[in-house]
Amino acid sequence: MKIKDIQEEIVDEFSMFDDWMERYEYIIELGKNLPLIKEEFKTENNLIKGCQSKVWLQGEKKDDKIVFTADSDAILTKGIIAILIRTFSNQKASDILEADMSFIDEIGLKEHLSPTRANGLVSMIKNIKMYALAFNTKN
Repeated sequence: MKIKDIQEEIVDEFSMFDDWMERYEYIIELGKNLPLIKEEFKTENNLIKGCQSKVWLQGEKKDDKIVFTADSDAILTKGIIAILIRTFSNQKASDILEADMSFIDEIGLKEHLSPTRANGLVSMIKNIKMYALAFNTKN
């Protein structure tokens, strides 16, 4: 499935909820289904800088795609990274680098997060793009 299609699916899912309390609950639910990072990857190196809570992100190249796993010590943050992993895991590095991120604004995520969580979201996206950049240059 292409990144754009996954993003549209997420936007559709979020549009089903009338208020932000329901959306927060949905984000938390998504976090519970996050494919967890192996304990050995919960290192300082995989910790995302700029997040209020601890978020670990690990990416590895399998065939020509990047597979991401993550975890967080905060339930809402775990849900946010789950949305990003659903969108970008098992995608080609070049597709991740070219991806339009406007779906985040479409679901209203950034505007409904505290400033520190919004900064964390930006940091998570940046880290995903950094992995893509690194794997895009390695053949």
